[in-house]
Amino acid sequence: MPTYAELQAQIARLQEEADAVRKTELQNVISEVKAKIKEYGLNARDLGLIGAAPVAAPKREPGSGSVAKYKGPEGQTWSGHGRKPNWLKDALAAGQSIDEFAI
Repeated sequence: MPTYAELQAQIARLQEEADAVRKTELQNVISEVKAKIKEYGLNARDLGLIGAAPVAAPKREPGSGSVAKYKGPEGQTWSGHGRKPNWLKDALAAGQSIDEFAI
């Protein structure tokens, strides 16, 4: 049975061999890719390497934001976010409570 030191040496030799084989394979792949690029007249933009349009965030449906928490006398709604709508401001100024409009 080989010793630990012998196995470590064997691992080191195999790693060096694997690195050399990878380097050779990479050179071959790069040569093939360059040949195809030249053959088809491709550029970096064709390959998607530059100038790709940024991916836009999906658009939301109008009104699909927040859930309504308050409902006005004429069916108007307010989610409780942002500025208070005029119908609610008027009602509060008249002495009504916001709780009266809770859905």
